[in-house]
Amino acid sequence: MKKTLTILGFLSAFPAGMASADDDCFVPMADWQPRDAVASLAEENGWTVRRIKIDDGCYEIDGHDAEGRPIEVTIHPATLEVIEFEYEDEDEEDRRAQDRGRDRQESNND
Repeated sequence: MKKTLTILGFLSAFPAGMASADDDCFVPMADWQPRDAVASLAEENGWTVRRIKIDDGCYEIDGHDAEGRPIEVTIHPATLEVIEFEYEDEDEEDRRAQDRGRDRQESNND
């Protein structure tokens, strides 16, 4: 009993949400919508998809909006609700492309 109270006291010292990130998705894979449904969602919104990946248990779309601006969209895997939508900095996208090129070059040199 004392151990349980100690653990509860420790946990209550942290603000709500500190123990888990807001943009993490905790959904069993059996409940996930298929990747094609995510691609359809992007198409319906006028987004051009560069890649769909899984990050922190959520779908994440890297691509461009209808105006051609780089975007990153976090999608709930079961409901396909948009959890987070952000415009990517052009410089950040250029840096990522350079990093990918550098990684490929390093792997070819190994």
